[in-house]
Amino acid sequence: MLYDIRLLIEYSYAVSSDHLRNLVRLLPCDIPGRQRVLSRHLTVEPAADERRDALDFFGNAMTTVAWHAPIDSVALQLMARVERRAVPQRLDLSPPVELLEEDIASVQTLGPEAPHHYRGASPRIRPFPEATAYARALIRPGMTALQGVEAVGRALNRDMKFDSKATTVETPPAEAFAKRRGVCQDFTQIMIAALRGVGIPAGYVSGFLRTFPPPGQPRLEGADAMHAWVRAWVGKEIGWIEFDPTNDQYAGLDYVTVAYGRDYSDVAPVRGVMRTAGGHESRQAVDVIPLDDEEQLAPAQGSE
Repeated sequence: MLYDIRLLIEYSYAVSSDHLRNLVRLLPCDIPGRQRVLSRHLTVEPAADERRDALDFFGNAMTTVAWHAPIDSVALQLMARVERRAVPQRLDLSPPVELLEEDIASVQTLGPEAPHHYRGASPRIRPFPEATAYARALIRPGMTALQGVEAVGRALNRDMKFDSKATTVETPPAEAFAKRRGVCQDFTQIMIAALRGVGIPAGYVSGFLRTFPPPGQPRLEGADAMHAWVRAWVGKEIGWIEFDPTNDQYAGLDYVTVAYGRDYSDVAPVRGVMRTAGGHESRQAVDVIPLDDEEQLAPAQGSE
């Protein structure tokens, strides 16, 4: 599938902000065998006094921008064309969950793809007893790691309710799990905590999800939003898989990846510091526009 992606993020400040510096992760990257970026361009208005583009430890594109004079608004605009390729269905060659530790120990590297980075606590996610008990109740003796990931993801989709007003970006996973409500970030962080609690390395994926309008309704410009889902390491034979608990499905052709990390802090679209005396408002609009004439996939909802 070929997509044009357009994103606009705008910030306006009640009082002009001085010495503003942002770290931006919005540019999709090539992923061998899965995703190819044909073009990408990130525009920043007003033009920054400093701009630096680089890759972080996990291979994500990051852009650092800074302004030295007071400004009262910032607009970040992304335009990209991305080809998403189908991942062939593979046999379940993952070991039983109770034997996954042996496969993890056999990985003799600490590179960005190593499962060791995704096992314990990270800045925003730490295993908590309720999530660990939840996962243990779902994983039967002898169940493979792949089956375990799927069991936890499907159960969270069944037991939690998508509610855009129940949480904020700062809500801890344990709080969202207690409410059984939240958005894609909450579904994802809870699933990561649950998997880590039973010994399955798991991380956070940010990106875009192609959404579908209600039957008979026109597609709305800017109606899409950035999305989040889970990647889990299920053994040396298969490696990493990606599952979306918000929509109860594996990440396929409708998904465009922007960044990988341990949790939201590693992939946040915009992080920054500023000096100001007032508050600010923000607005986001995303369009994921399919360019292929291939048969449409089943609708997936819940990108937030």
